Amino acid sequence: MTQLESALKNKTSREIAAVAEIERVSRNFLKKNIASGRIVIPKNNKRTIKKICGIGYGLRTKINANIGTSSDEADISDELEKLRVSVEYGADTVMDLSIGQDISGIRRAVLKESRVPVGTVPIYQAAQEATRRKGNFLKMTADCLLGVIQEQAEDGVDFMTIHAGVTRKTVSLVKKGKRILDIVSRGGAILTSWMAHHKKENPLYECFDKILEIAYNYDITLSLGDGLRPGSILDATDAAQLSELRLLGKLARRAHEKKVQVIIEGPGHVPLEQIRKNVELEKRLCNDAPFYVLGPLVTDVASTRDHISAAIGGALAASYGADYLCVVSPAEHLRHPSVEDIKEGVIAARIAGHSGDIAKRINGATDWDKQMSIARKKRDWNEQISLSIDPQKAKEYRAASKPHLLDVCTMCSEYCSIKLIEECAKV
Repeated sequence: MTQLESALKNKTSREIAAVAEIERVSRNFLKKNIASGRIVIPKNNKRTIKKICGIGYGLRTKINANIGTSSDEADISDELEKLRVSVEYGADTVMDLSIGQDISGIRRAVLKESRVPVGTVPIYQAAQEATRRKGNFLKMTADCLLGVIQEQAEDGVDFMTIHAGVTRKTVSLVKKGKRILDIVSRGGAILTSWMAHHKKENPLYECFDKILEIAYNYDITLSLGDGLRPGSILDATDAAQLSELRLLGKLARRAHEKKVQVIIEGPGHVPLEQIRKNVELEKRLCNDAPFYVLGPLVTDVASTRDHISAAIGGALAASYGADYLCVVSPAEHLRHPSVEDIKEGVIAARIAGHSGDIAKRINGATDWDKQMSIARKKRDWNEQISLSIDPQKAKEYRAASKPHLLDVCTMCSEYCSIKLIEECAKV
């Protein structure tokens, strides 16, 4: 029985009970919103997860960190360290986006080590296997794709990005439009190339019912990928993007009918003034399904600081109702990310998500801030450090400064506003 079936039958699964306790919401609230498709709990029924999470309406905004090898960088030990750091600094889920070396072996290692839900993008493995076996990813077949999805499901993958909205019709709108960057999604580009070469429809779209069968059997959450997301703020919210979003809404309804949980993926590069519109459109067109945004990045010029651009957009998107933020690292657009890049990206996304939760008035969202404010008033430096989003760095900063008065910092010293007012209160 899937989590969606349990909720529809008003049954409380162990996962529903656990998420209700973590999120400080009632079990009935959770079941009602899972049943309507507004909340999902990504967990393959073959897998045990130590840090379960719910994603969607009324819950804390969740953070996903992308890890995985490339053709140029394929050190599994690095990726496992990225996994460890991602979870340590607050990622709620990770996705293995490996496209280099032994993809199956890497995925199994990640699944074995991960304490959080793990996602994948099956088209990557299918394309790589076609290249390895037949010399070209264009020789990939529908059976190969379905076989990969089945294999990954059996391995225990909890959620999968499925680019079923990239169709001949939606891609035609890219060609008709005036985009600066036509298609920036790797999965979207692979499928578009395949369709152009074979002059056939996207096999993920044509075989969607078979994919739903696999997803149902393992209770895999489908993350319906935005293969036509904008890669420039000047391409945002165009006809191609919206056509795909409408199609994803229809596919989400088909999935819900088959008792399969669904997330909708969103843009991308979006200027500030269009973020609210994008969130509201997804909620309306996709029946309030959880919205997973890839940033959004609010400017195209923040190379080496794209995690800041994404945090600005992510905070705004979360405040308007986005449920799930994808980590963008400082290495975005430039290179394969390092462990430190992933750490900085996770921290930035977590700040964005938390800021959005405060605006949405999520249960307990301001508790952390209240504790920090009290610690600052007391000038309790150890408590401030422990409450910091990056305690290690906070400790290093404090240790590196040498105030001549130990209860203040080197910014204000004896003119510390908090201490001055404290002394005033004694008079």
